[in-house]
Amino acid sequence: MATQRQLAAILFTDIEGYTAKMQEDEQAALHLKDRHREVLEREHNKFDGRIIQYYGDGTVSIFPSAVQAVQCALIMQLDFQKQPRVPVRMGLHLGDILIQDGDVFGDGVNIAARIESLGVSGSVLLSDKVVAELSNHPEFITRSVGTYQFKNVLREIEVYALSHDGLIMPENDSLSGKTVARTQSPLSSEANAPSVSATLKKPDAVPKKSIAILPFVNMSNDPEQEYFSDGMAEEILNALTTMQDLKIAGRTSSFQFKGKNIDLRTIGAQLGVRTVLEGSVRKQGNRLRITAQLINVEDGFHLWSERYERDMDDIFAIQDEIALAITNKLRLTLMGVEEQRLIRKHIPNSTAYDLYLKGRFYINRRGAAIAQGLQHLKEAVAIDPEFALAHAGLADAYLLLAFYGIVPPVSVMFQAKASAETALRLNPDLCEPYCSLGFYYTCCEWNWSKAEASFLKAIEINPRYPQAHFWYGLVLLSWVKGDFTQAEEQGLIGLKLEPLSAICYANYGGILHVAGKYEEGLAVCDAGLELDPNSFLCRIYRGNALAALHRHEEAIANYELALRMSNRHPFALNAMIITKTHMGDYESARGLMAEIKSRGRQEYIPSALTAVSAANLDEPEEAYAYLEKAFQEKDSLLLTLKYEFWLPKKFKEEARFQELLGRIGFPAGVDR
Repeated sequence: MATQRQLAAILFTDIEGYTAKMQEDEQAALHLKDRHREVLEREHNKFDGRIIQYYGDGTVSIFPSAVQAVQCALIMQLDFQKQPRVPVRMGLHLGDILIQDGDVFGDGVNIAARIESLGVSGSVLLSDKVVAELSNHPEFITRSVGTYQFKNVLREIEVYALSHDGLIMPENDSLSGKTVARTQSPLSSEANAPSVSATLKKPDAVPKKSIAILPFVNMSNDPEQEYFSDGMAEEILNALTTMQDLKIAGRTSSFQFKGKNIDLRTIGAQLGVRTVLEGSVRKQGNRLRITAQLINVEDGFHLWSERYERDMDDIFAIQDEIALAITNKLRLTLMGVEEQRLIRKHIPNSTAYDLYLKGRFYINRRGAAIAQGLQHLKEAVAIDPEFALAHAGLADAYLLLAFYGIVPPVSVMFQAKASAETALRLNPDLCEPYCSLGFYYTCCEWNWSKAEASFLKAIEINPRYPQAHFWYGLVLLSWVKGDFTQAEEQGLIGLKLEPLSAICYANYGGILHVAGKYEEGLAVCDAGLELDPNSFLCRIYRGNALAALHRHEEAIANYELALRMSNRHPFALNAMIITKTHMGDYESARGLMAEIKSRGRQEYIPSALTAVSAANLDEPEEAYAYLEKAFQEKDSLLLTLKYEFWLPKKFKEEARFQELLGRIGFPAGVDR
């Protein structure tokens, strides 16, 4: 793939309030969109502009010079003020970009998007870099609207508005409360992570006692030992999470920097920490060589470093030594129960521990890799039945196999419960098994009170365990209880703990989707895809948001990507069927339905979403047959049907469907 780097003026535009207009008058909204594109294409041709991408009601384009970009933006905005008026926002920035296969990437793209998000319809906002290029052009008058610290951007940026008769001048007060949270095209930055809600203010002070544990570098000759170096860092992180005085960046967020040569100050700024632990592991047979350094990110000063050459059996002592050294160097006060939590209740068998690390490594990959992780965890508990964390990992593996539709939930749910309960019997101080039980009681047993108690216990033990916040928020508060306000609160807590995790963005996007906040959910999924373009869940929830916004063609293109990346997963197939029916393309929908039925004769296909597809194909008897099958299978996606928009309204109003909801036992919630 040819890659080209260049300096360019980057312009973002979008139509303010377009979604609301679509809901009020779809035809009028389409006319506005057509006029928007007509003006853009005409004027871009005059000023050597190049439209890179249309996304929904917006565009991103580039120009060879800032002056040409400003000229084009001014003429277009004046045209948009004429009748029929198009309420367009524009943002311009000058920066270095990468062009690859027709797409643009880089920090400059992200900054331009965030500046545009500050605007109001009728305005043109410019970064200070663009304004500097206008110094010899007195025909352009600009006025500062404030200096902002965008999240994940190291320097403050002064933003200006183009002042011209006919343009709207935003007031500083109107911008002070805005957040950079918008629906963007799937563009990414090489180094900077995206921000869903980058509040336009200086970032909160970074706590003195704060740390990120970076993945240790695998120095072994065997690349397959990568799981061990990852596990080394993860175990140290887990030991430190018990320290209430210490802010620790989440595992997934810290691991985003794996294999990347990024300045430590940048890492510290993005993760909101003052210190970083990095290291390396060389594992050869039963011998280990481990190095670890605790570094101040501001000046690169090594606060502590150590090298260990030990046998494999000493791995746990090494991890504990490192955790204690960190707490001492950061001058934490270890009191009572917190000090005891750094002392292991059980020293696992070294072979079982190695298998446990492999199991967690594959589970974190999700998808088909979960089954591989499950096998390693089974072997770990067979070797060391007293290894509580391995039992907890086993519970998660069973639950995730069911959630991703790889196996019928009824075939693994009791093993999941037994594994979680065994982990708690061995170590009641672990939060992970309580989180697993929360998911189990919600999705498998439909016991809402036990589910809530389990989730809350997990959060009480370790408030910094993001999976507990997301599972609690999505499956219980959103799907079952319809408590969308509290669900969003849980999702935001999870994102704060793991700001660089695509899975966390997907989960939060799912919460927003169930709440009917489709535009916000779309922005969240786009941010997740900037972190990981191969995130299947982000891709699915992004398509769902587009479908709910009646942007069907974009949704279909999105689902096609999901189908390719997942070997035609039933989640994506059913979403495609439902969207095709909403577009009136029943022939294509029936062809895809035939594929699902054919595969269902050879493999397990979750039934709940297939029931929704049948309902949208106006096959009610077939739909109810699949719903009954889903009920017997304990398909977790049955729980989405009360509040999701997928089912036709007339179907949801039928007595048979309401009777099904009654059998599941949904608690009273909001009416949708």
